Amino acid sequence: MLTKKNGIAISLFSLTLIAAACSPPRRVGGGSYYNNELANMSTANIATVEENPFIKTIDSATSTFSIDADGASYTLTRRKLNGYADFNYKGLRTEEMVNYFTYNYEDPADDAPIGVNGEVSTCPWNTAHKLIRIGIKGKSIPKEQYPLANFVLLIDVSGSMASDDKLSLLKNGFTKFVNHMRPQDRIAIVTYSGYQSLALESTPGTEKVKIIKAINKLGSAGGTNGSGGITLAYQIARQNFIPNGNNRVIMGTDGDFNVGITSMDEVIKLVTDQRENGIFLTTLGVGIDNINDAMLEQLANKGNGNYEYLDNHDELNKVFVNDYSKFLTVAKDVKVQVTFNKEVVENYRLIGYENRVMESKQFNNDQADAGEIGAGQTITAIYEIEPKKNAAVSTAPTFTIHFRYKKPEAAVSIPLDLDIFDAGHSFESSSENMRFAASVAALGLYLRDSRYKGSMTLEQIKSWSAGAVSFDPNGYRAQHLELLKIVK
Repeated sequence: MLTKKNGIAISLFSLTLIAAACSPPRRVGGGSYYNNELANMSTANIATVEENPFIKTIDSATSTFSIDADGASYTLTRRKLNGYADFNYKGLRTEEMVNYFTYNYEDPADDAPIGVNGEVSTCPWNTAHKLIRIGIKGKSIPKEQYPLANFVLLIDVSGSMASDDKLSLLKNGFTKFVNHMRPQDRIAIVTYSGYQSLALESTPGTEKVKIIKAINKLGSAGGTNGSGGITLAYQIARQNFIPNGNNRVIMGTDGDFNVGITSMDEVIKLVTDQRENGIFLTTLGVGIDNINDAMLEQLANKGNGNYEYLDNHDELNKVFVNDYSKFLTVAKDVKVQVTFNKEVVENYRLIGYENRVMESKQFNNDQADAGEIGAGQTITAIYEIEPKKNAAVSTAPTFTIHFRYKKPEAAVSIPLDLDIFDAGHSFESSSENMRFAASVAALGLYLRDSRYKGSMTLEQIKSWSAGAVSFDPNGYRAQHLELLKIVK
């Protein structure tokens, strides 16, 4: 949900990436890059983020936001750190940095689709403050128990997609996706350039050779009629709709629309209408020369899906194989409302989620759109708070978390509440979940030179991260430690 609250606003700017006139730099933090990556001047359409301010509890003790399951901002940042590019980090979405990683949260109890947890610790970059971590996990579902899937791959094959880090990367990724699909699931392929085309009718997973052959045949040329492609993709998804199934369009593009509908309002209305009909949208961004990050993030937000940016070949394994369950939504319109105890908390600030902030009245409004969470996926949010002096933190909850969510096919939300007490933990004695999440959030503050970064140093950030990597199921935290070595 893109909103404005407490003076927070989103504006667009262009990032100019200047190719280094030397041999390519050492690339770390996950995988190979491309021969032509630094060849051209590049502009990326990214939204500037004005950070959430501290708010006094006497003015408002309630903070409301939608969850954000995207990870694109982390991989965009990783590519920039690796690319000798001259740019501004003010477009960094800190929550996507944090939520790129999986956290060691317990699965929800009973039949609930989400489980929640939280904790309080001291703040390592401001000793007068404390940190609050809120954790959410979507219910893990064995692959054999997934609902039947009706996927439509919507692939940009316009002329701007010709480079190795665009169409070629997507084709490799979608091939991995096909190889990972079950025999009973179905995939169709829609392409768009100057015109839209059905490249492959809906085909079952028993015919993977046929599907992969259709992917391999794709080439790039022409303009970018993205709106025509989206319209056809939803039409095909509707024709093959599976009641109570996983009906989803997966769009891969650099986000450059220049033919057809150019009004974002028209595109958003189309995506929103189809969302209400049970067809969700995931967006995958590629390339850097004209990536429309702002549009892709908004489309996924409105389409009840997530937005990922593919910066290298290793990322394909993460998105299409290791995080495959993200393509299965277990809860939609997940909202969080935190009520702070005025007797315990003086001021608070939500770190990140700037374009997910909601008005308090939207929390109970089931018509208000919010974010989704996939099977087994974890979502984390961090607040920095200033405690009241001499507050009785052990006898009263520091804050209460109120959640609302809907099951994927439902129209009515389900409430869930949790009281969190301050147990007096130092940052050093807090959970590894807290320490790693806070270290990644700190990196975001450091890179954007935040006014709220306090006394933190790069060496401290490295130390905090390095001390919280015992839970690392796919090695992404280890890759993060390598990436930190090239941060200046």
